[in-house]
Amino acid sequence: VGVVGGGTMGNGIAHVAARSGLKVVLHDVERQQLDKAVATIAGNLDREVAKGKISKDDKSAALSRIVPTADYAPLAEADFVIEAVSEDLGIKSKVLQALDEIARPNAILASNTSSISITAIAAGTKHPGRVVGMHFFNPAPILPLVEVVSGLATERNVAEVVYATSLAWGKVPVHARSTP
Repeated sequence: VGVVGGGTMGNGIAHVAARSGLKVVLHDVERQQLDKAVATIAGNLDREVAKGKISKDDKSAALSRIVPTADYAPLAEADFVIEAVSEDLGIKSKVLQALDEIARPNAILASNTSSISITAIAAGTKHPGRVVGMHFFNPAPILPLVEVVSGLATERNVAEVVYATSLAWGKVPVHARSTP
């Protein structure tokens, strides 16, 4: 799994995916943000250990599955990439266009947007059918709801895979239309 954006939502999503047993490539353009993201995830996992929700070994294993990078190249190997960058159509569109160029042909590209049209975000890609919304609520490691948002071009099987992935990650997914 790739996660683009090391801020609050990105590190929360990376936390959830890593705790679910998956290797996570966590990307941010700023190395300092990546360091902060990994430290935040470690702190949140420490709280889970203190509450008895996970063991110290579980924490170590989850952290070992997170690969921070400022380079886009490692994201090319991901089967599923979630962008969690600023809520700005221009920024999100540029990120999805870049991912569309390097991602595997069958990779799913998701946006964590809470208010921007998935159709609009996907419009600049060559493969809008593989673009879907996967909207986590903050804080992602704690709140269970995930909206699976289909744009006009989103292929049904893509939305179903994201729905099933959300369930596998211990979340409560709901299908939603692409509306603010």
